[in-house]
Amino acid sequence: MKSARHTPLIAASVFALVAAAPAIRQAATTYHVTKSVPLGVDGGWDYLTVDPDAQRVYISRGGANLVQIVDLKTNTPIGTIDDTRGVHGIALAPEFNKGFTSNGGDSTVTIFDMKTMKETGRVTVTGKNPDAILYDPFSKRVFTFNHTGKSTTAIDAATGKVIGTVKTEGVLETGQSDNAGTIFVNDEEGNRLFVFDAKTLVVKATWALDGCKAPTGLAIDRAHKRLFAGCNESKTVTVVDYTNGKTVASIPICAGTDAAAFDTALQLIFASCSDGNIAVIHEDSPDKYTSQGLAKTEDRSRTMTIDEKTHKLYTVTAQYGAAPAPVNGRAGRPPMVPGSFHLLILEK
Repeated sequence: MKSARHTPLIAASVFALVAAAPAIRQAATTYHVTKSVPLGVDGGWDYLTVDPDAQRVYISRGGANLVQIVDLKTNTPIGTIDDTRGVHGIALAPEFNKGFTSNGGDSTVTIFDMKTMKETGRVTVTGKNPDAILYDPFSKRVFTFNHTGKSTTAIDAATGKVIGTVKTEGVLETGQSDNAGTIFVNDEEGNRLFVFDAKTLVVKATWALDGCKAPTGLAIDRAHKRLFAGCNESKTVTVVDYTNGKTVASIPICAGTDAAAFDTALQLIFASCSDGNIAVIHEDSPDKYTSQGLAKTEDRSRTMTIDEKTHKLYTVTAQYGAAPAPVNGRAGRPPMVPGSFHLLILEK
């Protein structure tokens, strides 16, 4: 379908809004770190997912090829899902008692039992390097957004079988569902949103994210039909009316965002950043937003998740040593301090 993009006049007005917008308030919000939970296990990480009913958080550890599971009632690790090579994300389908991990290293999805935390199946996706992963309760399908495959793979949650592919372009990041048959996914490379039908897998529209550069995290307010795209390079949250693709607001945030969340009851948007902050924004109305400032975390805590039942935020990070001397003009990566990986819990 032909892309549904905005007119130059609208785009220009949004860019003007971004340029004129005041810098984010630096005063700390009431959100603050209340606990730090040591988790050990060396290696990198990506997305986190909360199971609010079981009070567990799943943490992808792509650098260690496993998923860590933490009991939030006791704040202790209770298990792992192993052999998840290059894992990026975790999606939960409680009605089937199944969880799904997107394994970017070998382009597979691991299926596991949510009660026993044991693997029950594995499927190969139709693209390369599945990154974010989403369970859509409307279609009863799991979608992997294939970061280098220019596609989305649809998997039947009940049977664990691949049932189709959505062909797109760009570098796909986080997706969201309106729970009524439509899926939205960020294209980090093209600064746009792809919109497709959850059942037919047909792309219905492509919307430019005006004023947004490198969209990563994506959150949704289904009651007011708004999407919140965290834009890494432009350091903003772009708000989109998902009934028509119009950009309605752009709010300054912190640097290095890689995840977004929305608390329906509190009408709060969150964007976590690698500079050691989580931006907090209040939705005053569907088209009006007020920055509530920054919640201090720690450096590199760029991803997060929210438990809407308790209103707690969860993010992870580790300590790092000094970077090695450059080799052939290339800067070396600083090493992780062994055993320093930990979970941060934030509350109001």
